[in-house]
Amino acid sequence: MPAAMSRRGGSRFANSRAGFQPPVKEVPVPAGLIKAARKSGQLNLSNRDLSEVPQSVWRINVDPPEDCHLNVSFNASERWWDQTDLTKLILASNKLECLSEEIQLLPALTVLDVHDNQLTSLPCAIGQLLNLQKLNVSHNKLKELPDELCNLRTLKNLQLQHNELERIPDGIGHLVHLEDLDMSSNRLSTIPSTLGELADLQRFNLAGNKLKSIPSDISKMRSLKFLDATRNELECVPPELAGMVSLEQLYLRHNRLRHLPEFPSCKYLKELHVGNNQIEYLGPDHLKPLSAISVLELRDNKLKSLPDEILLLQGLERLDLTNNDISSLPYKLGNLPKLKSLLLEGNPLRSIRRDIINRGTQELLKYLRSRIEEQPASQGDSGPGTAMTFPSESKGSVYSLGTHKVLEYSLLSWDRIEQRLLFLLAMRILLVILLGRNGHISWTRKMPNVEDLFLELRQKTIVSEDKLSFQNVRNRSRSKQVLLSLLCIQ
Repeated sequence: MPAAMSRRGGSRFANSRAGFQPPVKEVPVPAGLIKAARKSGQLNLSNRDLSEVPQSVWRINVDPPEDCHLNVSFNASERWWDQTDLTKLILASNKLECLSEEIQLLPALTVLDVHDNQLTSLPCAIGQLLNLQKLNVSHNKLKELPDELCNLRTLKNLQLQHNELERIPDGIGHLVHLEDLDMSSNRLSTIPSTLGELADLQRFNLAGNKLKSIPSDISKMRSLKFLDATRNELECVPPELAGMVSLEQLYLRHNRLRHLPEFPSCKYLKELHVGNNQIEYLGPDHLKPLSAISVLELRDNKLKSLPDEILLLQGLERLDLTNNDISSLPYKLGNLPKLKSLLLEGNPLRSIRRDIINRGTQELLKYLRSRIEEQPASQGDSGPGTAMTFPSESKGSVYSLGTHKVLEYSLLSWDRIEQRLLFLLAMRILLVILLGRNGHISWTRKMPNVEDLFLELRQKTIVSEDKLSFQNVRNRSRSKQVLLSLLCIQ
């Protein structure tokens, strides 16, 4: 007992009020655990109601075992001087309020887990653990991090979630080998731009803070696959985010976003979660790049419509549109081949009865497909179109183009039709284009000669003469319909 007291500096004259306080008892560590740790290099002291770490733990690498005098034979099976340095120390789920600076006596540590304690600070000596690869200090009461933490260049996993952190040291960019960084559920209003230097980072969690913006430098994280910025105060997302080519999962739920960011380079993005925002518009440019998307969560926003380009998402498995202002859906949504979950509750849908929605996704998709067959083939465009916003501004849809190779431009002027033909020819696809009811065009006077037109189209496109052929022209004088068939062989 005296030796233990001397290690802690426990003199009875050290504190004038010591006689009025109950003595702090050091919870002993079972000798068997220490003995096993000397062999394995691992020590687990979690859930032991520790208020401080026993001195024997910090000095396990430097002090000989208590029974060393009993075993000094060089032929003994357990030679204490051949012990393994401690590499893994777990002190989770205790009542620790601080860690001793003597942690520097464990330089071989690769894993240090002190989560779920009552730590308010970390010792500066933690920066001397130069072999540390995983540090878990989550679920404590940390208000700041020592700058020395940024010396841990071998660190790959850093768990800081559920603390009271208000700032992150700028030097965090020095942790260039980090692969997993969790800062969620703190009090951060800003994060340093030096985070962009973490080129190996694959998972980054910022959820549950007070961030109003994300630095554009984050786009330099070329290895990032998972980004969670849920429950912040974001009003916009930097456009540079679109350059994160490896991104697979993005969570932006519960923010203040009014506009959905575009992701032209995120060709591997599989999940996009932007629910509980104030997004009012979802356009073709938002959807066209998302060829790999399987989960699209848009619930609790202010969307009024869904563009036809939703049909481009052929791998889509889950679409959540709950609690928006959508009054109608593209019927050909029912043709998405992998869609297993379509959530529509809380929308003012006029074209779909509630009992159909309540039957579940498969019955709903079946109903949408049935309406495709009932829809009149001659129904016109709902609004003006332009040449390069195909196909949402024409009656023809992506599904129809991909499946039936049919686009109907029955209400467009000939100039617009010619522009769209040029665009489609460049795509080298098989088309059947129905032109009809162009009442303002005179078939005999203003319609260009069809063969001359084909010659002109051939000169304007990269399609060679042998790959473009005029199939047939039909003049139906009563209906003034022209059937043009263009064949571009791939």
